[in-house]
Amino acid sequence: MRRNKKLIIETIVIFLLSSAAAVYLNSLGIDHLFKLIIYIPLLLFQGLWFYRFYVVGHEAAHKKLFPDNIWLNDFLGSVILLPLLVPITIYRKIHYFHHGFNRKDDHTSAIDTFVIKGKPTLFKKIYCYSLFYISTFLGGFFIHSLISVILFLFVPPKLSIKISPAFKNWTYKDQLKSTVLFLLGCGFHLFVFFFFGKMIYLYTLGYPMLAFAWLLSMFVYALHYDTTIGENVRYNVRSVKRTPIVSWALMNFNEHATHHQYPNIPWYELSEKRQDLPQEFAEKNQTTWNLFIAICNQLKGPVIVYEPQD
Repeated sequence: MRRNKKLIIETIVIFLLSSAAAVYLNSLGIDHLFKLIIYIPLLLFQGLWFYRFYVVGHEAAHKKLFPDNIWLNDFLGSVILLPLLVPITIYRKIHYFHHGFNRKDDHTSAIDTFVIKGKPTLFKKIYCYSLFYISTFLGGFFIHSLISVILFLFVPPKLSIKISPAFKNWTYKDQLKSTVLFLLGCGFHLFVFFFFGKMIYLYTLGYPMLAFAWLLSMFVYALHYDTTIGENVRYNVRSVKRTPIVSWALMNFNEHATHHQYPNIPWYELSEKRQDLPQEFAEKNQTTWNLFIAICNQLKGPVIVYEPQD
């Protein structure tokens, strides 16, 4: 628990420091090009740190942030997720489904796979590849996630299960709680914008949010892309080697195969409790141990499965 208290403090302090640095840099009267050269790496770090918010929320969604106090776990998880506009209630529902049904078949939790009815055509192929590239490399997965959050705030619970099986047993109480958390996130953004002004908002939340959307969309499926599909859902994954800064910021998320096999292991024990994939899955899934190669491999595009027309 002490480790996670330090984690929360570190996450908030570095967010504040990087935000202050971005605002200060923007206020300097130096050459615009020189300022841009300095700012772009800082902006990428801010986007990566917003991803840290997402991964802290991930620990909270698994009830591992403060396992002995679920109220505190969900409260602090919700606070950290506020800038991302992600209610922990919806995050938990979708993420649990991901663990339970990860790449179970071509239709289920395999977002690099398009199942198309009818005969193959060039238009269908162009459509699938374009949608996948936009989703992966232009922030599309983030936009899809945000739209999904908003959708499940307003769709009646009885219809939610028809849209996504992840929302089985979703209730009006869950929906109300999610709506409150989402509105608090919107309120946080509006407070910073109107109280501190447009410039400070852009350099603390606005631009970093765009950087996060881009990074999330590239990273989020890289450790599942083109891995096995089948009933052994906990093995349809890969790990990559530790990368300086990124592994620290994302709390050992590179140990993704271990996390999927044993999701109750806290982030700070993932490296020491590393669990390799069974050989038959490792041969298929561990095509690389490099995070950036795993990301770039997604340039190969999606898998398209054609099924007969009903």
